[in-house]
Amino acid sequence: MTNKEIAKTFQLLGDIMELHGENSFKIRSYQQAYLSLRKWEKPLSEMSREEINEIKGVGKAIGDKIVELLTTGQLNTLEKYRSMTPAGVQEIIAIPGIGPKKTALIWKELGVESVGELLYAIQENRLAELKGFGNKTQDDIRDKLEYYQRAQGKYHFAALDQEAQALLNALQQQYPDTPMCLVGELARCANIVSHIDILIGREARLQEAIDQGLLQSEDLSTRGTPLRLYYCRPEAFGGQQFTLRSGAAFAEYIHNTYPTLDTRDADSELVIFERAGLPFVAPELRDLPESLAWAQAGKLPQLIEDTDIKGVIHTHTTYSDGLHSLAEMCAHAQSLGYTYIGITDHSKAAFYAQGLEPERVLMQWREIDALNEAMGPDFHIFKGIESDILNDGSLDYPEDILAGFDFIIASVHSNLRMDEEKATRRLLRAIENPFTTILGHPTGRLLLSRPGYPIHHQLIIDACAANGVAIELNASPWRLDLDWTWIPYAMERGVLISVNPDAHSREGIKDIYYGVRSARKGGLTAAGCLNTLTAEMFLKHCKSKR
Repeated sequence: MTNKEIAKTFQLLGDIMELHGENSFKIRSYQQAYLSLRKWEKPLSEMSREEINEIKGVGKAIGDKIVELLTTGQLNTLEKYRSMTPAGVQEIIAIPGIGPKKTALIWKELGVESVGELLYAIQENRLAELKGFGNKTQDDIRDKLEYYQRAQGKYHFAALDQEAQALLNALQQQYPDTPMCLVGELARCANIVSHIDILIGREARLQEAIDQGLLQSEDLSTRGTPLRLYYCRPEAFGGQQFTLRSGAAFAEYIHNTYPTLDTRDADSELVIFERAGLPFVAPELRDLPESLAWAQAGKLPQLIEDTDIKGVIHTHTTYSDGLHSLAEMCAHAQSLGYTYIGITDHSKAAFYAQGLEPERVLMQWREIDALNEAMGPDFHIFKGIESDILNDGSLDYPEDILAGFDFIIASVHSNLRMDEEKATRRLLRAIENPFTTILGHPTGRLLLSRPGYPIHHQLIIDACAANGVAIELNASPWRLDLDWTWIPYAMERGVLISVNPDAHSREGIKDIYYGVRSARKGGLTAAGCLNTLTAEMFLKHCKSKR
């Protein structure tokens, strides 16, 4: 081990002991050892035990641990504390600028055990409520976490989409006569992506773009995002566009099914589809195995568009853990062109999110009534709640309170460590509850952080069909749950999908965009989506179940 590696080990030991509230004297001694050893020039591996003990800030006890490290490659004391600490918490504490004190509060007070869960807690503004934090600290930690995640090589679609579009526009302005487009995972709106991929219809490299600061290099954007540039002759652009926007499985199937298909000398991939005698299949739909069969049968779905969404369902306000007030959320939704909004703050069981006690529910209803009067007939506010699905599958609140809501999203937020049988049973009971309108984020997953509890998707979807319950496609880029692969089965069973932003701020409403992208991957149509209904039809649908 190098001196720096040994020093880092003592830094981690001090941090993780502080995380557990251990003896401050020992913690300071390990921190001092880190400071001394990281600057020590002579290799510790070449020194005797006695020489090591004489280093300032070391002494016999720490000297023995250094020898242990050099001899075995690990430190038993550190391994003991590691075994007491979730791996995700160890990851958080290692991120520069967060530190053990903040990590301890985040872990103990919020129950957060991974980087992804912490980012989601920030998305819900829960970090700002912790003692000693606030909005400024929350924003600072968000920046650190996003930088850290960017360095890990995988990104939420939302993290790269805007950058990729901006880069493509800048390159197109730089080279106005050159055909170019996004390809790869971003073109197919994958939930998780690893690169920005751009196809460029020219054979010369983009040195001018690098010289002008549009790119760091042909491998990195100016923000340091991994970049892959594909070059081709302009006349070969369409064939390359088809291949690179299709994904390996779709392109291979096309070539095997149409072995004589000529993909050369086409200026657009539309030409390739025309030559195959097929209607154009949108890139985001090409990851779905059913898409080619639909195209061959002339039954491609008319995919949902952003403009089809009439109402914003699943929003949080300052009544629970939202950043903006009820009036602010409603006014912003109206300004974006929506005709209704469903207010769904957390129910009382979600104490960590300031879930609403019954008296605060009644207070919110009164404010909604007043706002509906003030905002006029062209915009409506529906009284909803995100009711926790309790451990036994029942909904939070007694029936007299549940009956007063216009609609209810039922979601699991606690006791997430379930096997498939338990999770499925818990959801089934909630679906069978006559007050449940929408099943919220059905697996509870957090992309790049938490896989979600396993459920028997077919049983859940079948139960929703039998009970008239819609399923949420939670549009938060951290969730995108229901997964798009289950949309065809839901549509087959007649289950409506509700594309919901789970907005905890005004800006969060715009996450509907990401939900629509994921919905299109699964072939969702406007007719298969709950919140493409008008306000009047939405309420009629909600009330028809009871």
